[in-house]
Amino acid sequence: MCIEVNRVSKQYTLWKIKGWTRRERQVIEAVKDVSFRVEPGRALALIGPNGAGKSTMIKLLCGILSPTQGSIRVLEMDPFKDRSRLAYRISSVFGQRSQLWYHLPPIDTFQLLGRIYDIDRVELKKRMKELIELFDLSSFLYQPVRKLSLGQRMRCEIAAALIHKPKILFLDEPTIGLDVVARSTVIDILRDLNRHRNVTIILTSHDTGDIERICEDVIVLNEGKIVLESKIREMRKNFFHSKIIEIEFAEQPNDLNLLPGVRVFDQNGPVVKLEVDLKTCDVNEVVSRIVACNAVRDITIQDPPLESIIQHIYLSGYSAEREAGQNAQIDG
Repeated sequence: MCIEVNRVSKQYTLWKIKGWTRRERQVIEAVKDVSFRVEPGRALALIGPNGAGKSTMIKLLCGILSPTQGSIRVLEMDPFKDRSRLAYRISSVFGQRSQLWYHLPPIDTFQLLGRIYDIDRVELKKRMKELIELFDLSSFLYQPVRKLSLGQRMRCEIAAALIHKPKILFLDEPTIGLDVVARSTVIDILRDLNRHRNVTIILTSHDTGDIERICEDVIVLNEGKIVLESKIREMRKNFFHSKIIEIEFAEQPNDLNLLPGVRVFDQNGPVVKLEVDLKTCDVNEVVSRIVACNAVRDITIQDPPLESIIQHIYLSGYSAEREAGQNAQIDG
């Protein structure tokens, strides 16, 4: 097993000033009784709202923080106690923090990291050549980091994180602030690393597009607890209770002839988007009724975006504990 997290909790102590002379001790539990396992070569997404405990969990797995309770094993090592030894086998990229030397070109950082990780000069030269080609860095490799665009810098950040061939790559909001083209480039590279080079990826992100393109498994955190642990395709299957139909009419529609359970949630001229409740009505019947009354140019049927599933999980108060309890009642 690549990562094993067993009933881990992490508490912080804060002191609040009360009046002029008194202080009040406040304990904040960032992670509460979290357990999960990750097999080698998998891509796992940790998702949740701000303050859910995602970044704290990444820091615990990297050994930056030690758990208040519970145990963590990463590549058969305790991340906090064996942090120096583990550092040679893992790497991390934080979207809002840089490991590149700001006033120096990326090539200098790569060479410095090669010395830090005790990489042989011949081997380092070979690895740098591979990474420069993979991330297409040659055109700006000798420019100071301060003069690079955010997309160029993030490609250099990930390349630098891979210089010592880590087994696990931790990514905390790696595409934050990137434009569409730069984000797509970074995601394609990360997906290739996971699927063709067997690098285990642990990703936190608010961008559900990143999650779906990179990861197979997902853990949803809320208020420090795991509320759902699933494969992304299974999460879609279990929580999708509707379909989105986008219809482009030949002209402005007069009568949509909608069934109960169908609502219009967006309309722009002759283009109408409908949401169909699958518990109430059948998609084929909805489409047939509309086509019978109107001239249609194009119809697209698709699942709702992943954001709507996550929102549904939060709003419904769903939890893994509750599901386990329901299953136990059924089995009984």
